[in-house]
Amino acid sequence: MDSFTDIFQQAFALVVSGDTALWTIIWVSVKVSLTALLIATPLALIIAFILAFTRFIGRRLIISSFNVLLAFPSVVVGLIVYLLLARHGLLGDLQLLFTQSAMVIGQVFLCIPILVAMGHAALQAADRRAWETAITLGAPPWRAMLTLMYEVRFALIATVIAGFSRIISEVGSAMMVGGNILGYTRNITTAIALETSKGEFAQGVALGIILLAIALLLNLCLVFFQGRGQIHS
Repeated sequence: MDSFTDIFQQAFALVVSGDTALWTIIWVSVKVSLTALLIATPLALIIAFILAFTRFIGRRLIISSFNVLLAFPSVVVGLIVYLLLARHGLLGDLQLLFTQSAMVIGQVFLCIPILVAMGHAALQAADRRAWETAITLGAPPWRAMLTLMYEVRFALIATVIAGFSRIISEVGSAMMVGGNILGYTRNITTAIALETSKGEFAQGVALGIILLAIALLLNLCLVFFQGRGQIHS
């Protein structure tokens, strides 16, 4: 087995050389996670707004449920989606199992709780007078909602970044419903697990470097937008 220094050098060479297999894996990760985020964000923010600005029976229970789902294991989400998409499952006729679409579905389920929970917290901190003023001036509810969201835009951007961080680094759901198919559903986390089990540490470390770089960039963005939100609050 090569030394850690040799493995790291090989990994770095893979990253900078533009290795096709490596960057295909990275592209699958980014594509699937961004697609899931784009699907989950509008729905989650609408739910968060309803929970923050309306009162109805069961509201507190729903809020508590989303908070509990923040810690829901990704492998359990993968199992649920797998059972739904399996041949004899409720959605088996769609034949989506072991496709990128199945991975997107799993990541949407993982992403929505954190977007709702953090979005709800951000909207509750907003000045309710912005909503009331917009309604008083005759703005339709959807425009008043967008006005309020603009007031807390930095906190909501931080929410979206946190949601993306959650799904791009998950492995359980992607492995179960994606099948880890080379060139199609193999993403960064599933590839790291596979390559490490095969003893191909260089590619695993290379992908780990990329994932850490993405995580660092996302966290820097998160800190920046959270800081901007506090300045404007």
